Amino acid sequence: MVDENFRELERELGLFLRRAHAASAAVARGVHPDLEPAAYELLALIAATPVVRASDLAAHIGVGRGTMSRQLSRLAELGFVARRPDPDDFRGQLLSLTDVGRERLESAQASRRGYLHTALADWSPEEIVDLSRQLARLNGALTQARQQSAAGSPVPRAV
Repeated sequence: MVDENFRELERELGLFLRRAHAASAAVARGVHPDLEPAAYELLALIAATPVVRASDLAAHIGVGRGTMSRQLSRLAELGFVARRPDPDDFRGQLLSLTDVGRERLESAQASRRGYLHTALADWSPEEIVDLSRQLARLNGALTQARQQSAAGSPVPRAV
């Protein structure tokens, strides 16, 4: 029975992730037609943690420096992200959103919230709060599993 529970969870998560990726692609195109879905998420993270280091973003997301550098270069080319040297680390850069980047992100986030309002119109506020808490708990567990796996523990790679 437990294995079947995890099979069902895996199926539902897979469907959720595919739909979330498609929705993120649409939201990213709303910010700019050439923006990749992952870059939209980067904008949101930079907005949530102004003056963040590129290396901290890479570690938080779990990507390499090269991937992060390419994505940030594209965001800078589009005029959405400003970079400046990190005074505490001559190799590092501090990132912040430009006014244009902030405006585009806020517009896309408002659109995404509108979509969620429509999709969850028959959910109670308590159900939405509970879902948010459970997703936060899931994200924490997946992060911990990924860290244990990276440290050499026999835990499978996280989703």
